[in-house]
Amino acid sequence: MAKLYFHYSTMNAGKSTLLLQASHNYVERGMNTYLLTAKLDVRAGSGRIESRIGIGKDADTFTPDSDLFAMIAKKLEAGKVACVFIDESQFLSKEQVWQLARAVDDLGVPVMCYGLRVDFRGELFPGSAGLLALADEMREARTICHCGKKATMVVRCDEDGNVLRDGAQVQIGGNETYVSLCRRHWREAVGDV
Repeated sequence: MAKLYFHYSTMNAGKSTLLLQASHNYVERGMNTYLLTAKLDVRAGSGRIESRIGIGKDADTFTPDSDLFAMIAKKLEAGKVACVFIDESQFLSKEQVWQLARAVDDLGVPVMCYGLRVDFRGELFPGSAGLLALADEMREARTICHCGKKATMVVRCDEDGNVLRDGAQVQIGGNETYVSLCRRHWREAVGDV
């Protein structure tokens, strides 16, 4: 039975690595997968899912206006797909999460979403909120804070390393911009003591 999965974490927990490994497992057994990523994330190049450890794969892209149900249905018309993988799923809209749920329910294809749970302000992304509400199964990918505790939050830093408390929810960046922290150290970093 097909399900909608949400694999979530903070930055640098290996979500893309997990996605690529899971897709590889299907492909290694002769099954096709369909990979999608947010068009706005071009750190590895447009239409590319890439891990910090150096593995990557080309993918189709989605924008806020994309009809993911239609994209998946079209891909299925072209041939059998064993599983759909969505990277950067925090950038999905609530409507797109419902489209993925309909693809699971009506097209019978499993959909595995990988993304951030919260932004640098400690607030849910729209796609993450939708997935937390609708996913059949949720799994946390873990990473650690500098203190050794599980990191559940992330701070955004400017080019001088100063922690930012305001700004747009979406700003693409990596280790040069974001630092994963436990809640206690996130609170200290943002001045919530």
